[in-house]
Amino acid sequence: MKRQQQLLLIGSTLAFSWLAMQAVHELGHVVGAMVSGGRVAELLLHPASISYTRLAVNPHPLFVVWTGPVVGVLLPLMVLLIARWIDWRATYLIQFFAGFCLVANGCYLAFGSFSRVGDAGDTMRHGTPMWLLWLFGLITIPSGLWLWNGLGSHFGLGKNPASVAPVHAYSMVGLLCLVASAELVVSWLTAAP
Repeated sequence: MKRQQQLLLIGSTLAFSWLAMQAVHELGHVVGAMVSGGRVAELLLHPASISYTRLAVNPHPLFVVWTGPVVGVLLPLMVLLIARWIDWRATYLIQFFAGFCLVANGCYLAFGSFSRVGDAGDTMRHGTPMWLLWLFGLITIPSGLWLWNGLGSHFGLGKNPASVAPVHAYSMVGLLCLVASAELVVSWLTAAP
């Protein structure tokens, strides 16, 4: 039973982190569009696809494209700071998620710059030099790995593995289901006609 709970915690945390990272990233694009006078035409946020925000009006495309990865790393870090401040027992889960967001957004821009895909390509088409994308990755990727350092024991891994808290495993499954359901609803509500 303990092994099943460990696998449940690891699997649900990874899947949740992937879906929630995309949601926070796209939230950055949506907020960037709203504050800069843009208008969202479509928000693709589906559990079975890569997320995407398409704008109908975008007067400040460089600002909007950068708000995705910037909000995508800063918002999880702010939540982590709050969790640490209130000394929440499951802070390690938020720390893992924040690290995941740092690594994913950093890799997306830094490595995406080589093939100019997605946000990396958009930033470069709007004037961002490639070295700035590499710098973003150089800051975020090691920071995310640093946040992950030492978390293995909470997941029952490593030299001194702790016992996995069943409530954390089942809570992460619940959160995963909640995020996947919310993404399905958002995709349905914002689908292009």
